[in-house]
Amino acid sequence: MNNFNLLNKIFLVIFLVLLALPNNAEENKTNKNTEYNFYIGNFDFSDHKQSAILLGFQHQNEQLERKTFLGDMSPITGGFVTENSAAYVYTGVEWNYDMGSKMTFTPSFAPGLYSQGDGKDLGHVLEFKTEIQAAYNFSENNSFGMSYNHVSNASLGSKNPGANSYEFNFLKKF
Repeated sequence: MNNFNLLNKIFLVIFLVLLALPNNAEENKTNKNTEYNFYIGNFDFSDHKQSAILLGFQHQNEQLERKTFLGDMSPITGGFVTENSAAYVYTGVEWNYDMGSKMTFTPSFAPGLYSQGDGKDLGHVLEFKTEIQAAYNFSENNSFGMSYNHVSNASLGSKNPGANSYEFNFLKKF
């Protein structure tokens, strides 16, 4: 647990540094093509025996965004670790929907690799994360959001318990 307290402190320092970075409006109009999502939450909150705090990071590059019949789609890459040393790294896609008046709705799908560590056995190394996120854009380059996701192996393994998680997100565009 001491290692995770250190992770919380690192996350807080990164968050404060990113929040304090200057937002030069002229520069941001041409360079705001990368978004970083720092999040903290509760992994597998619905299983009280396996519930654990998680800390994660996700990257999204808007230069690779494409308009599709499902909305504006872009690739994502990220990962998280839990206080029980479980880890998940993933890459996938997200769809961004502007809900007007500073709100954004973002569903995503990302296959990835899961390592149990001392955490929950999800039944397979290959897992799939489906997520929904709602975010409030408090400035052109900064947002706060909340997300819910489900990680599951789609019955690839001998068991498929899945894990439900929620996170609080800080999103920063550069």
